Formats: sequence, structure tokens, C-alpha cells
Amino acid sequence: MKVIGNILWVVFGGLLLSIIWLIIALICFCTVIGIPIGVQCFKFAKFVLWPFGKTIVFSNNSGHFLLNIVWIAVFGWELAVASVVIGLIWCITIIGIPFGLQSIKFARLAFFPFGAKVV
Repeated sequence: MKVIGNILWVVFGGLLLSIIWLIIALICFCTVIGIPIGVQCFKFAKFVLWPFGKTIVFSNNSGHFLLNIVWIAVFGWELAVASVVIGLIWCITIIGIPFGLQSIKFARLAFFPFGAKVV
């Protein structure tokens, strides 16, 4: 069931979100300071492409908090808005609710990517 969900996810919106994460990762790789941010974005682009069967674990760390604040100001809010819009579109239909909830989960990840691990 996870494989079918992942395939449907890629076809109907997951590929778009993954490409957005990948583009932001490539933008971050253009600067030396942005390389750690780009690495994190690249990991999450892979996760957003094939999300079913995996979970996100968030940790509380003050260093991650500062990075997350800078991230939200630069790229995070755009990714969160895109994830919520795609999630709401999915939630219009009953069949799309699991995909909508998955997309809305990515909105939280878009706000707080540092300190998050994919398990």
C-alpha cells in the first residue's frame, strides 16, 4: 500500500514539491555559508518525493532554533504556503485526504527543517 501511495503522491503533487525543495537546495549550494542548508534541503527533497512509510522526528535545540528563524525568513514560509495549498486542494476529495495530510505535514517541516530527522 505504501508503494501505491508513493506513486500516486509523485504523480499528483509530490514531484512539484520535491522539485521546489531541490531548487532551493541548489540556490543554497551557491554560497559557502548555504551549503549546510542546501544539504538539509536535498535530504528533505528526497523525503518529499517518496514520503509514505517514513516519519519526521523533531528535536529541540537552541542552535537549531536560530537556524530555523533565519530559514523561515528566507525560504521557509514559501515552502510552507506551497505545501498547505497543495494539501488543501487534496483534502477537497475524500480519496485525497491522506495525501492532503501528508502535504500539510510538510508545511511544518518547511518551517522547522533544522533539528528534524527522517525515520
